[in-house]
Amino acid sequence: MLLVRHGTTRMNVENRYRGRWDVPLDAQGYQEAVDAARALSDAGLTAVYTGPLRRTIATAQIIADEAGVPDIRILQGFINLDYGTWHGMTSKEASVTDSAAFEAYRSAPMRCVCPNGERLVDARDRMLEALELIGSRHQGETVVGVTHAVMIRLVIAHLEGNDGEGWRVPVNRGGIIEFQVENGVTRLITPITAGSDQEEARAEHQDQVRRSASA
Repeated sequence: MLLVRHGTTRMNVENRYRGRWDVPLDAQGYQEAVDAARALSDAGLTAVYTGPLRRTIATAQIIADEAGVPDIRILQGFINLDYGTWHGMTSKEASVTDSAAFEAYRSAPMRCVCPNGERLVDARDRMLEALELIGSRHQGETVVGVTHAVMIRLVIAHLEGNDGEGWRVPVNRGGIIEFQVENGVTRLITPITAGSDQEEARAEHQDQVRRSASA
């Protein structure tokens, strides 16, 4: 199971929470999707799943076309976290709006509820359920799921037992993270760098991930 983060949007460049807002890829985002598709072209993909927002659908379609997968499958469990009141805000603006909730988001995610939005534990659980569903449908196959950074981070935090400040590990736009889903059990395969407030992984780390995915 290969989880791919969608490519860049204008709101990524502005570093604002996108959440459920249906923001399309920009030119850089399409290039990142092409790069991910090329990295996965020899992976033997049998299916491509995606969340329902345009930025994930566009990324998934490019990957499916490159791999010769005839269609993409939309899975609601892969939709982004509902940031509620924080939609469209920067992290600084969000922290001013509700400092207690934002501190929980930063350092205790499983106790965080986005103001007028979603509990992070609920987002994590639906993501894990989506992975288990895909695993049951595609045993022994290589499958891609295109989703969002926070959703991938929540899965990694769960698997790594990290409910503290380091949960926000770097996940590149267009980045590829490998998992194994077998008999209802999900394991992280890709080595992950330490959590930080940096949105992007170091270039050499992402190169390692891409080589692993195409191996």
